[in-house]
Amino acid sequence: MTAKSNPATPDDVERLLSGRTRDIRLSPALMRAFRDRSFKQTSKIIRAWMVWVLVLDVLAILSSLLLLPREATLAMLGPALLIPPAASLVFLVWSRRRANGVLDAALVAGMFVILLAVALMGHLAGGEFQERYLSIMLFVAVTAVIIFNVPQWVTHVIAGMGLTLYLLFQLAHSDIGIASAFSAFLFFASGVTSTVVARRTMSILAHRTFLLELRDARRVAELASTNAKLERLSRTDPLTGLSNRRHTGAVLAELFGPDRAGRPPVALLMCDLDCFKALNDRLGHLEGDRALAQVAQIIAASVHPQRDHVSRFGGEEFLIVLTDVTADQACAIAEAIRSRVEAAGIANPGSSAGKMTTVSIGVASEADHPGCNATDLQQAADAALYLAKSQGRNRVARATPADRGLSFAS
Repeated sequence: MTAKSNPATPDDVERLLSGRTRDIRLSPALMRAFRDRSFKQTSKIIRAWMVWVLVLDVLAILSSLLLLPREATLAMLGPALLIPPAASLVFLVWSRRRANGVLDAALVAGMFVILLAVALMGHLAGGEFQERYLSIMLFVAVTAVIIFNVPQWVTHVIAGMGLTLYLLFQLAHSDIGIASAFSAFLFFASGVTSTVVARRTMSILAHRTFLLELRDARRVAELASTNAKLERLSRTDPLTGLSNRRHTGAVLAELFGPDRAGRPPVALLMCDLDCFKALNDRLGHLEGDRALAQVAQIIAASVHPQRDHVSRFGGEEFLIVLTDVTADQACAIAEAIRSRVEAAGIANPGSSAGKMTTVSIGVASEADHPGCNATDLQQAADAALYLAKSQGRNRVARATPADRGLSFAS
């Protein structure tokens, strides 16, 4: 069970677990969740028990035909025929998840018919068979109490039905006095009551185990969430929200891995804010941070979010990894970034490239440098950035192919 589906708050679970085990009481929501969680196992047990009852009913009829007087056998035959439909009904109802009220009602009704049928078999056969079959009827009730993991009220009803039928049929027996009937009833009632108490203890322990599972699931979910946050923090630049240099290194290592052949071409854009030191000196580091964050947003909005990768590579420098683009397309994206930053009008009164914040961008495309590795391509982008800076800033430069020289591209 996941934390998202946890029906109780952490405080509810801790409160129940911190008290005495015998005082654990599940809320209605927790009880529904517990029954959902345990339904598959409970259903198997109840259905297997019903099959067992059917088999024993058939064996009892056959053995009676062979061993008992014909008159007694015919008297028991009618009640015995009530058991198969009752057990089959419970089997079918419990074969899939239904409303708890439907499941409980079917089980109580089926158990009543089964217990009544067993008691009637002994009563109609008369004589020694009455006491024998009443004892069998109580045994059937006790086994159901022990193995059925159902709400406590259902357990009480099954036990109560068994004891009530036993007393009524004992009182109806002409050869047994009232005192003897009540004496036998009290004897069996003590045993059935102790069984009910044991079943209650088993249920409480099962509820406690369920609460522990909820707590463990919540803690595991919290730990996973914390680990995920730490993982994001370890690869995210806190100022801009972009990936950091460490994460970008991992991205490039994957892109230029052993299976590089056949993948779409990669282009790197090395982007640097022009005269950023002057911005910090004139307007302060707070304004410098704001400028970095704004430029980061512009860059991120200018590339494909699922396909491309943007990172703050260091200081005022950004690295953009473009995939499945030609060299010309990479230059076009770089120019779009440059023009959008310029149009944003981010103040930088100390810049030699104007009074607004601008960027210079170096472009290096794998298409221009076939067979290069990530380091080679990054060095080419750095060299192209240096050329853009040397040519007056606020422009894009592209690393040329073949001789790995550099040419200016405005």
